[in-house]
Amino acid sequence: MVRRSALVVLGLVAIAVVFLFTPTGQVVSQRISEVFVTNFPHVQRIDGQVSVRGPVKQSRFESFRNITLPPVPREDTTRLVDGGRLVTDGFPSVVLSLHGLVKGHVAKVGEVGAILIPEEETIQEAFEELGIMHFYLETVATGVSSRTPYFASNQPRFTVAFPAYRILLYNTTDKTVTVNVFAYLTN
Repeated sequence: MVRRSALVVLGLVAIAVVFLFTPTGQVVSQRISEVFVTNFPHVQRIDGQVSVRGPVKQSRFESFRNITLPPVPREDTTRLVDGGRLVTDGFPSVVLSLHGLVKGHVAKVGEVGAILIPEEETIQEAFEELGIMHFYLETVATGVSSRTPYFASNQPRFTVAFPAYRILLYNTTDKTVTVNVFAYLTN
């Protein structure tokens, strides 16, 4: 019995030693390290000095606030309300959100949405001349009514394909609303 107890105690001590000496994942050193760049001339040529100034931004938040949006059907492309310009250069993806407030009693339940059209000359021409929306991104708040004064869209994530987009808004309810558009740009 004593031998068995001794084996149990020895086993517990061995387990305790393993836990004491297992790394916890915390950074031990926070000193600046020297980095060397190896030049592979046949694969990727690096000329001159390589440096990074300041932290590399991994994300950026943009907001377009308090936009007054009267009733405008989505199909009436000549009357869509301009919400501003979103610069996406340097970021491969964006999460779009739309939030708003109903002003008054809504008799006709509808949708409020934001459409982002690339700021590219030929794409803008197609939109302005024929109402054609190429490569657009969109987020929509559905079921906007008077049940609650506030509404919000889903939050879709899109791959960004152009350096800038024009934000156009529509409102299929019968009342004016106030809209906020949010864009979270990420790497």
